[in-house]
Amino acid sequence: MKNYNFLFIILLGITLTNCGGTKKGENTLFTFNNSNFKEYYMSQDVVELGILNPNSKEIDSVTYFVNDKKVETIKGSGKLSFNLKDQKLGYQYLKATVYFGGENSVATARIELVSNIEPKLLKYTILNTFPHDTASFTEGLEFHKDTLYESIGLYEKSKLLKTDYKTGKIYKNLKLDDKYFGEGITFVNNKLYQLTWKEKTGFVYNADTWKLEKTFAYDKDIEGWGMTNDGKYIYQTDKTEKIWKMDPETQKMIDYANVYSGNSKIKSINELEWIDGKIYTNVWEKDAIAVVNPASGAVEGILDMSGLRKFIIAKPTDYLNGIAYNPKTKTIFVTGKNWNKMFEIKVSE
Repeated sequence: MKNYNFLFIILLGITLTNCGGTKKGENTLFTFNNSNFKEYYMSQDVVELGILNPNSKEIDSVTYFVNDKKVETIKGSGKLSFNLKDQKLGYQYLKATVYFGGENSVATARIELVSNIEPKLLKYTILNTFPHDTASFTEGLEFHKDTLYESIGLYEKSKLLKTDYKTGKIYKNLKLDDKYFGEGITFVNNKLYQLTWKEKTGFVYNADTWKLEKTFAYDKDIEGWGMTNDGKYIYQTDKTEKIWKMDPETQKMIDYANVYSGNSKIKSINELEWIDGKIYTNVWEKDAIAVVNPASGAVEGILDMSGLRKFIIAKPTDYLNGIAYNPKTKTIFVTGKNWNKMFEIKVSE
């Protein structure tokens, strides 16, 4: 893991997280035997679960749970071998309900499952450079029917834009109420979805008319950041390492993935774009894009975008933010907050 964690330190400036692998339960009657627990686990690993019984109680049975899902009940104080291959990356919360003498007691612990994928260092070629409005605090960027749409942030300045990406001409402009900070956008089933930052409110518009059809409250207590879709489901970020999966019909969260590179948890993932079955995401305050497997959350590739800085007029705090894939040209468009340019690029290994 050493090589690609070093790669991510260089490109993303990420500090490796080490939370100690395990967390002892507060229960004093029984505890998990963590003497053989590893600092990190991978999907090919098996974790051995067992209980310490310092008071020598006569145990009838032990029921083991992983992430609150019952795994198995073992008679007596027997151990359980649990295969991690189908678990999400991130912390696995372990629980054991121990039954003894007509009573029961609970022990808890946790282990961390990390990625076993070595990210590839990708490269890009600039195909074209286009103008970008320096007043645009870019939060979302997406193509729909070969036309570029952009969501602009900041309170009292948030808006939706429909633009001619070649000239920067604005075809359509919709300003949000001053109380909203506009965030990510995406198009599904001829609907335009837009998030807001801390207001925990989303909007659903008719994609053609921009008529507001629905305002919805977030299903989880999260912030609204980036947004994309796979044609059926919406994916969104919330400033953490999570990518949430949403049902666009109900706006309910149905799943999530934790983003990891090796044993590094990648927080502050932001703008998203679905490209050929992968999620491309920039990391807040970093001039880099990570290519993520949406099912596992594992980072599979990395694009160092810092070289674009020499072509733009922007402050260091005008961060890269804005990734849009044009299916017609099969190229990617990237820009940043208040950048004066947008770049059409082609990615290769």
